[in-house]
Amino acid sequence: MDVKPTDNNEIVTDVKDLVAYLESGSKPYDAWRIGTEHEKFGYRLTDLRPLPYDGNDGIKALLNGLTRFGWSPQYENKDVIALIKEGASVSLEPGGQLELSGAPLPNLHRTCDELHNHLDQVSEVAKELGVGFLGIGFQPKWERADIDWMPKGRYKIMRDYMPKKGALGLDMMTRTATVQVNLDFENEQDMVRKMRVSLALQPISTALFANSPFKSGKPNGFLSYRSRIWMDTDPDRCGMLDFVFNEDMGFEAYVEYALDVPMYFVYRDGRYIDASGQSFRDFLKGRLPSLPNEQPTLKDWDDHLTTLFPEVRMKRYIEMRGADGGPWGRLCALPALWVGLLYDAAALNQAENLAGQFSAADRRYLREEVPRTALSTKVAGSNVREFAIEMLKISSLGLKNRSIQGMYDPDERGYLTCLKDIAESGRTPAEEMLDAWAGRWEKKVEPVFSEFAY
Repeated sequence: MDVKPTDNNEIVTDVKDLVAYLESGSKPYDAWRIGTEHEKFGYRLTDLRPLPYDGNDGIKALLNGLTRFGWSPQYENKDVIALIKEGASVSLEPGGQLELSGAPLPNLHRTCDELHNHLDQVSEVAKELGVGFLGIGFQPKWERADIDWMPKGRYKIMRDYMPKKGALGLDMMTRTATVQVNLDFENEQDMVRKMRVSLALQPISTALFANSPFKSGKPNGFLSYRSRIWMDTDPDRCGMLDFVFNEDMGFEAYVEYALDVPMYFVYRDGRYIDASGQSFRDFLKGRLPSLPNEQPTLKDWDDHLTTLFPEVRMKRYIEMRGADGGPWGRLCALPALWVGLLYDAAALNQAENLAGQFSAADRRYLREEVPRTALSTKVAGSNVREFAIEMLKISSLGLKNRSIQGMYDPDERGYLTCLKDIAESGRTPAEEMLDAWAGRWEKKVEPVFSEFAY
């Protein structure tokens, strides 16, 4: 899996070129990799406030501090906005959420080691700066007005455009954090199977990882408010992609969908050109109002694909996007869940059968209800908890069949333990936090910043 954007400046003029680009991600089984990404909230230890970009205890200082570990800084207008090293990157979300985009790795043991090494490095620098980092799906205390915007050109364009499409887009940008995994496919048929299973079962994953019950210092009425926010962000580029379940689903169908999603920007000569609301179809014809008489490159297409935000996204690999951010153990559990389901033939067959129990109406219902009721959501004659237990059994089978030994583990199944505990208990992390808020936290959210810190 190539988790980095392409640098290909080849001009494209035909939809077939875009289809071929997606299809070029196909890989044989022995080349399949795992790329894990996660975001986290930085805050000052003294007053719990979100970190600014500048200052002795700001995001820039943290990024500069991380360079001691061999990370190379990347700049935009002289501002350091990312770090890269050996196929991985550390970057910034709009509100200063720090993101690790992990390297493509061959197994979950390597992936979990990478996560732990990153968090160890961040913790070392953070301690020196007097700051901390929090694993949760939504900023529990501070308002959007309390959060600094990061100095990235694409974020200014998105910031101006988002309110035109939904009421919660700016909250999505500044106050949410997720964990996701990027996985490979063998060919078009394999891609279609994995996309369908992933979309159908994504709400089950959302329920297991529900970890965002607070907003502005008190309960918000949801268990995964992060997931709820995506429902009022931008209907053009978010959602469950019903067309994936049509008979004609393939690379071309996804390209046609992506072409109909309005653009955000074009990147030229070190700056972002505002193309918000404009059509990539017009760009192919050299009729883009923001860049008249120019046609796109493959890099432009790759950039456009990153501005689509469905629950499962395809580029030259498949991204699972439905989980709240959380503590160390659950960061490793998310890739384990999906690798077990999708990277073993027997498990994928069983996962297809499980996913097939949901009608189109069931899938839409789950997407709407799970953010509020998570594992207790009733669907298809059962509840999400029962489906989660079955989903974890299938994933465990897949990881057992992979039979990849770690330093201390006979295989990769141990990374599912925390999810099995959640499913068996029927209690999401969000519900455990709500119990703490009503009890020992004395209806305050400030203890989250210590109990859920990295």
